Amino acid sequence: MNGMDRFRLDGKLALVTGASSGLGAHFAALLASSGARVMLAARRVDALHPLATDIRRIGGEARVTALDVTSSRSVRECLDRTCEWGTPDIVVNNAGVTVTRSLLEQTEEDFDRVLETNLKGCWLVATESARRMVQAGRGGGVVNVASILGERVAGGVAPYAISKAAVVQATRAMALELARHRIRVNALLPGYVVTDLNRNFLQSEAGEKLRARIPSRRFCELQDLDGPMLLLASDAGSAMTGASLAVDGGHLVSSL
Repeated sequence: MNGMDRFRLDGKLALVTGASSGLGAHFAALLASSGARVMLAARRVDALHPLATDIRRIGGEARVTALDVTSSRSVRECLDRTCEWGTPDIVVNNAGVTVTRSLLEQTEEDFDRVLETNLKGCWLVATESARRMVQAGRGGGVVNVASILGERVAGGVAPYAISKAAVVQATRAMALELARHRIRVNALLPGYVVTDLNRNFLQSEAGEKLRARIPSRRFCELQDLDGPMLLLASDAGSAMTGASLAVDGGHLVSSL
C-alpha cells in the first residue's frame, strides 16, 4: 500500500453523528467518497435522507438512523442498528450545539443543554462504540470534533468553550484507556469555517474584524478539513492517538 492509498477507507464502516447539516454532512460525504460505508445519524432523520441519496448517487453506501446523543438509550439503539450492518471502524463524534449570550445572561438551562450535547453526548457515543469494537475483537478510530475554543476563549459562548475544552481532555483520557484495544481517539479542532449558517456573519463588518485577527487572514472552507479528517480516520494516522489537530489558519498561535 503506497502513501496515498493509506488515506482510503474502502471496506470500512463509519458512523457520523450530527450528519444532518454543516460539518457533519460534509464529513459523511467525504468518508463515503473515500470508500467507507456511512451510517448517518441525527435527531432529524428526515434531513438525512437527501444526503443518503446524494451518496448513493455517486456510488457510495449510506443508511440513516435517529440519534439523540444526550440519551444513553438512543445511543445504544443507534449502535444496535449500526451493528446490523457491521461493527463501526470509524466514529465521528460531530453532534454539537451552542448558545450565544453573554456570560451573565446564560442560564442553567443553556449550560445543561450545551454540556449534555457536546460533552456527555461525545462520551456516550465514544464509549458505546468502543464497547462494540472490543466485543467484536477489532480496533477502530474515534474522531471527536472539538473546536479551537477548546484551547482559547471568545465572548458570548462560555458553555460552548467549556464543553469543547472538556472534549479535548476527554479525548486524551479515552485514548489512554482504549489504546490497548487498538482503538485510536483523536480530536479535530476546526477554527472559523464558512458554512451556510455563518456565511452572512463572516462576510459582515464584524466578520472582517475577526478575519483580521487570524494570522493567515482567511477563514477556513469545508474542504480545508478534508485532509485532517482523513488523516485521523484512516490508516494514514495509525500511530496517532490522543492528538488534537487544529485547522484554523493559524488562529491558535495568534495572541489576539
